[in-house]
Amino acid sequence: MPQNRKKGTTPPIWVSQNFLTSYKIINRIIRRTTLNKDDHVIEIGPGKGHITGFLIKRCRKVSAIEIDGRLYNRLTAKFKDVKNIRIYHQDFMKWKLPQSEDYKVFSNIPFCFTTDIMRKLTECKNAPSEAWLTMEKGAAKRFMGKPSESLRSLLIKPRFDLDIAYYFSREDFHPKPGVDVVLLHLKKKSPPDIPANQWFAYEQFVSKALKYGFRCFFTSKQLSRAFRQAGVQNKNITPTEILYVQWLCLFRCYWEHVLGRK
Repeated sequence: MPQNRKKGTTPPIWVSQNFLTSYKIINRIIRRTTLNKDDHVIEIGPGKGHITGFLIKRCRKVSAIEIDGRLYNRLTAKFKDVKNIRIYHQDFMKWKLPQSEDYKVFSNIPFCFTTDIMRKLTECKNAPSEAWLTMEKGAAKRFMGKPSESLRSLLIKPRFDLDIAYYFSREDFHPKPGVDVVLLHLKKKSPPDIPANQWFAYEQFVSKALKYGFRCFFTSKQLSRAFRQAGVQNKNITPTEILYVQWLCLFRCYWEHVLGRK
């Protein structure tokens, strides 16, 4: 324990964050985005404002949400004369996302909050049209369903396309992280692969099928037909070995032929 930290106290959020400090790297990754002068961009945990300085020059409006009081004060002083930024001293998980306005997200987030932030952004009613988030490479792969699909990836993919926009060097951060880091790009699908009126059934289908298999939804004859239509040749395949596009086909077979809906 550091000598200047009192026993029993909680360290500020920024202590667990790895900051991007190279303006060359920040400029490079922002140029790989579609961010432009018409955009409202949300930055989660702007920290010391290194990325923020680039966002205010590139976008129409910047909303920066910083939970740490020390960093918030530093940010407000640094950008006090900037007209197109609003800085919030708030926990992003409690902050209300825009209800109807189109927006994008660009953020170097603390890795310990990756899952919570991804869930909020992908499950809200008005999700961002695009988002770029730094995260551990392993976490990004899991969200993308690699090496195999999971409940989380199967609930994200109907609404978003995912790809890795940039592979960082560990030396790009301070302090240097102990894991490989990437910039994950999410782009909202329009229309989504699963319509809103089918979402609850789809959610139940994938969650139960991953736990108990497909026989809780299909008879043997129905399952053989569904597998054939989905291009699944191995009847003994485990659910996690099935590709996302095959999951979609299996669900549609269930929706139309078992539930009898169109």
